This record gives sequence, C-alpha cells and structure tokens, in this order.
Amino acid sequence: MTKPLLFCFDPIADLNVELLILGSMPGQESLTANQYYANHRNAFWKIMAEILGFDPGVSYETRLQALKTGRIALWDVLQSCTRVGSLDARIDANSITANDFQGFFRRHKKIRAVFFNGAKAESVYRQHVLPSVSSVAVSYSRLPSTSPAHASLSYEQKLQLWQAALRPECSAAR
Repeated sequence: MTKPLLFCFDPIADLNVELLILGSMPGQESLTANQYYANHRNAFWKIMAEILGFDPGVSYETRLQALKTGRIALWDVLQSCTRVGSLDARIDANSITANDFQGFFRRHKKIRAVFFNGAKAESVYRQHVLPSVSSVAVSYSRLPSTSPAHASLSYEQKLQLWQAALRPECSAAR
C-alpha cells in the first residue's frame, strides 16, 4: 500500500503568543476537517476549555480565538510525512520534514515555553528541530498526549497534568 504524503496546517498564532503547543502531525479526521484536533475523542479542546474557561462546544474559530487570547500558539512539528492512518507510530521516519521553527521563533519573539502534546512530538522536535534552534531561549515540557490512542492515563489525569503545566504559564502571560 502506498503511504500518502501528508501536510500539516499553518500555525495558529498571533504576534502576542508566549506559549507554543506542538503536536506531531494531524490525524486523518483533522486533515479531513481541516481543523486541529477534530477527532471528537481527542481531549485537547476539552482540556483547553477547562484551562482557558470556554465552552468546548463553541465553534472552531471561537476555540482558536480563545487560544490566541490566552497567548497560546498551536502547531505541529512536522511539515510533512508519510503515514497510513492516524497513529504517530505509523509515521515513516524516512519521510519526515520538519516545519520552519527558526522562522517561527523569529516572527514570534515572545515565545518563552514550548509544550509537546505527547512523546512523538517531543522526540521528532529534539531530533529534527532543536539543533537548528538551540540559541532560542525557551523552556520545553512534554505533556501526555491528548489522543484517544494514549489510554494509559485517564482524562482526569491528563487534565491535571495539563492544568499544572499551563495554568501558571497562562497566568504569567497576562
């Protein structure tokens, strides 16, 4: 079976963002809907709604605006890759092209913390991106994946860990 070449979305960011949340590559449902975290079983939007105080049922555009208001940017480490299905484990390591983080950090000078939504985003970033942006002064933290495939933690456990990491950062951004 031929693996399709997949491309990520543009970053969700304005010039005031201070925090960056990175996934690896959007899943099939997200790519089809052209929306970050479109899989209704993915806990990302529910967790962000808890942290930022919005209704998770609001429109996608309203959710994106809530991120910007919270000074949070959203993007993926990978610009493109080949993968069958949605699982990070199915990404062909030989097909990986990382996004332009040098340019991103140059345009978004206020970024002070990067949070990885799961282990794959962190490992790919550290391997393919970090060597080229090592002079950028930001902190890095891995959070548990919000994906339904990451079932070793309950929603409540994921929420607690995300809140512990992001709430102080969001408060400091205000």
